[in-house]
Amino acid sequence: MLKITHSPIYQHPLPEGHRFPMLKYELIPEQLIYEGTCTPENFFAPNPVDEKWILRTHKQAYWEDLKHLRLDPKMIRKIGFPLSEELVLRETIITQGTIDCCHFALKNRIAMNVAGGTHHAYTDRGEGFCLLNDVGIAANYLLDNQLTTKILVIDLDVHQGNGTAEIFQKEPRVFTFSMHGKENYPLHKEKSDLDIELPTFTKDEAYLAILFETLPRLISEQKPDFLFYISGVDILETDKLGKLSVSLQGCYRRDEFVFQQAIKNNLPIVVSMGGGYSTQIRDIVEAHCNTFRLAEKMFF
Repeated sequence: MLKITHSPIYQHPLPEGHRFPMLKYELIPEQLIYEGTCTPENFFAPNPVDEKWILRTHKQAYWEDLKHLRLDPKMIRKIGFPLSEELVLRETIITQGTIDCCHFALKNRIAMNVAGGTHHAYTDRGEGFCLLNDVGIAANYLLDNQLTTKILVIDLDVHQGNGTAEIFQKEPRVFTFSMHGKENYPLHKEKSDLDIELPTFTKDEAYLAILFETLPRLISEQKPDFLFYISGVDILETDKLGKLSVSLQGCYRRDEFVFQQAIKNNLPIVVSMGGGYSTQIRDIVEAHCNTFRLAEKMFF
């Protein structure tokens, strides 16, 4: 059975002006259940992550300031959300959800987090709606528990996974691959193991050609035994922040190809949703739901 982590706190209430990005976390499970792709049994609610796993990846000073709500106002502005106990709790639950997904993926080949993909969180700071790096923490959890020996992070969110790149810059057991918009946030980009910068307005054909050539080669060269996939749908032409011009069908084919490579190479894969900021919420939900539909269709 496809296991999907979800919690009511994913829809954490925010002040007016911050609510729109959160709507998808409520609507995606509702749509998947309504259409029959999933049942309530597919979903599970994680607990908050153990602090020791946070400290395995993030600096203690940053975590102490975060959990005690004493971050510098400048950092809070860079994060983009008003800081609160509920927001920090939400992030710890999302992070544990990605760790839980690792165990389900080792058993069932794939597992998915309705949220996650918080790839802008560094070891010592947060930014871009990200406080803790769920993939970074989960990758270190796998390595420390000897559940994997080589991890490939496939980050196809439109924004570079700068935090993930910084976290693993000296860790050869984690290969970070980010394919993102060249002229998009963040202005200062870190150095991933492989960065592919895409010109503004890149369309389906060019986007998919690069992915189709790159991903099989990376798997062949790096020989990972575990995959993390950040499947942001902010590559869509309808996205107000993305600057690329990929269609809904192109986004579907992207996910399909990533899953095909996981299946072909017998690699467990954990999927975190990443970003999506189209003007119409239905475009965001439909693109994300396609990822879940494909997982159910191709793996089960």
